[in-house]
Amino acid sequence: MDEDAITRWAPDSLWEVVAPLIPATPVRPQGGGRRRVDDRRVLAAVLYLTGAGHSWWKLPESTFGVTRATAHRRFTEWTAAGLWSQLHEAVLARAGADWPPGLVDSIATQAAKEEAARAGRTGRGSRSDRARTTSVGSDRDNPVVPPTPNETPNET
Repeated sequence: MDEDAITRWAPDSLWEVVAPLIPATPVRPQGGGRRRVDDRRVLAAVLYLTGAGHSWWKLPESTFGVTRATAHRRFTEWTAAGLWSQLHEAVLARAGADWPPGLVDSIATQAAKEEAARAGRTGRGSRSDRARTTSVGSDRDNPVVPPTPNETPNET
């Protein structure tokens, strides 16, 4: 896991705003199971994917310590809970914070696209159908390495 990638994609100033907005973790009545992955790691992974415009398949799991499935599941939970619109309002309220412009908008747009795709789907469909309707970007065949701190996320 790369702690620098976590703090670069989910800096302390952003985490201070997001942390109180994240829905409470549901209690597992049976207990046990794996420990839940840290929300900040998942947030950093989701912001990386949306900021870079990549699909879930391109998530570098070793960099963020989060699997694609976990990142997507948490993204879906947070979308259903209205986190992105709450975050958008919180960011607007704290105007002047040093965050990439359009990042929150890109997440909200993707959340709306996924919601529309789910609403129009009646069955589970094939794996490739699910991959197309649940991707943040498009191309899933080429793994991606997060940019170094000296380059912007969209440089190639």
